[in-house]
Order: sequence, then structure tokens, then C-alpha cells
Amino acid sequence: MYFLVTFVVMLVVIAIMAVGVIFGRRAIKGSCGGGMSKAECVCIEKCDKRKKMEAEANLLGS
Repeated sequence: MYFLVTFVVMLVVIAIMAVGVIFGRRAIKGSCGGGMSKAECVCIEKCDKRKKMEAEANLLGS
């Protein structure tokens, strides 16, 4: 019984998300627009966590 209730709830949630995408006419995409071009990215400056990761990668790569 629990499985059936859980399954129905999950189907309802998926259906609601699908209806939202269909009527919203917008594709689900990442923060940079889902495009391959970096020019489409709306991020002006990298976050601190990303800067730290890149600095560590540069130190290890050098």
C-alpha cells in the first residue's frame, strides 16, 4: 500500500513539473543558459569557491 501511494505521489509531482515546463514554454537549463558559448553566461564574476578550485588546480598543474 505504501509503495502504491508513494508511486502515485511521485507521478503527480512529475506531471505537475511537466505541465509547468509545457505552459512556461521555457526549457530547463543551467545558470548560463545551457548554451555552449561562454558569451551567453550571465555570471559576471566567478564565485569564491570556483576561484579557489581554479587556483588549487593551477598550483597542482604547475
